[in-house]
Amino acid sequence: MRDRAKTISKEDYLEAILVCTKKLGACRVTDIAGHMGHSKASVSVALSKLENEGLIVKDDWRILLSDKGKTIAEKVLERHLFFLKWFEHIGIDTETAKEDACLIEHVISDSTFEKIRQYITENDEVLLGAYNKN
Repeated sequence: MRDRAKTISKEDYLEAILVCTKKLGACRVTDIAGHMGHSKASVSVALSKLENEGLIVKDDWRILLSDKGKTIAEKVLERHLFFLKWFEHIGIDTETAKEDACLIEHVISDSTFEKIRQYITENDEVLLGAYNKN
């Protein structure tokens, strides 16, 4: 269970770096701290671990995703956005949809996610339109 918690934390940080970079054009420690609601000190510790694993690169003041880190971050963000839009579409309030999407994005297998995405995109044109806008 502890290893799973580490993986979830790692994925959350990588996703935050990707989101901040897309939103702001670059990503700093303070951006990640603000996005995640963590202290700059705890973010710095986590980033050191990610750097040691080759998932990020620190370039002066910027935090950059390595190719491996970007692949993970994009996968997690894709799942997050997919489930968020789907949950909102079926009537789940936005806050609950965000929380549930954050949980599911980490635990669902690749094959199950692909089957769900395939089913929904083949059977729900309204959701497909909303999902493809992001």
